[in-house]
Amino acid sequence: MTLREFSHKPESIPASTSWYLADLGEARGKQDLFTKQSPQKLRVLRENAMIESSVSSNRIEGVTVDQARVRTILFGKPPLRDRNEEEVRGYRDALKLIHEQGNKLQISEETIQNLHRMCRGEIGDAGKYKEKEGDIIERYPNGRERVRFKTVPAVKTPAFMKELIDKWEQCLEEKWIHPLIAMAAFNLDFLCIHPFRDGNGRVSRLLLLLQCYHLGYEVGRYISLERLIEQNKERYYETLEQSSEGGHERKHDPWSYLNFVLYTLKTAYKEFEERVGQIKGPRGSKTELVEAAIQKFSKPFMLSDLEHSCPGVSRDMIRKVLRDLQKSGQVECLGRGPGAPWRRKGITSKRR
Repeated sequence: MTLREFSHKPESIPASTSWYLADLGEARGKQDLFTKQSPQKLRVLRENAMIESSVSSNRIEGVTVDQARVRTILFGKPPLRDRNEEEVRGYRDALKLIHEQGNKLQISEETIQNLHRMCRGEIGDAGKYKEKEGDIIERYPNGRERVRFKTVPAVKTPAFMKELIDKWEQCLEEKWIHPLIAMAAFNLDFLCIHPFRDGNGRVSRLLLLLQCYHLGYEVGRYISLERLIEQNKERYYETLEQSSEGGHERKHDPWSYLNFVLYTLKTAYKEFEERVGQIKGPRGSKTELVEAAIQKFSKPFMLSDLEHSCPGVSRDMIRKVLRDLQKSGQVECLGRGPGAPWRRKGITSKRR
């Protein structure tokens, strides 16, 4: 376990990690300045982050819902259609709990199991540690499979979870290492323990948000950490595999994954500053969000790409923004019909 190794107080950390910590310290220092902006503007960011987090964290695990029903699922009260919708709404409920009571929620087995129960829709074995072995299997398009990582045996899971939580508390109290590094290490160890039959990735991301709050880093309230992880999903899995290799023999090198977590948090702060700066004046905040998403496309994009990037914005609103930008000469349509690609002026026509 990574936190167990850190209890020996490592003599040094990688230079890249030091730079991330410095940047995040500066970003935290600016946090209050940006959160004192217009309440209406920040409300839109909070709502959009809630939508993006609920959709992205589930989509990483293959749980998808009809894009047109996202707002109904997350903010409406009609009956849900299927299991996927139940899990997406359950994740929303877990996020709401963390956003509203984060400082009161302790990192404990009870909290972890409750978060799992909520994001799994409170059915079946939700909230219960795994009873059978559950190695992490990678499946290839040709049907081949391989064991990417052997998780902690089911019978040892409760003991490992207790030790992980104890080590987290001891690390914060005794200051073995910077709290943000400890947070990333906790995340890595949790994923390697893999305490639940299913839903471990989603719980790990909820815990990441909760621990960020405990440490005073609240950017996840306004920018979806889950969406950023999804956008870098290949790197997420790659660094997770690199850092978990040799973990059972205590020969693993955790820094690849730890740096990925810090990179994600840094990216969130950078985007937060950009979004706050972009959302200004009397113009609609959702219009600003769509325009910000368009600016990130370096290649042609589809209407569906914008829906993916702005799940809190309706298709009609996205179409309106595109038409307005088309009239002003900022974007152009490369075909006809709803499936036609678009591009920013001056961008080549190679498909994104």
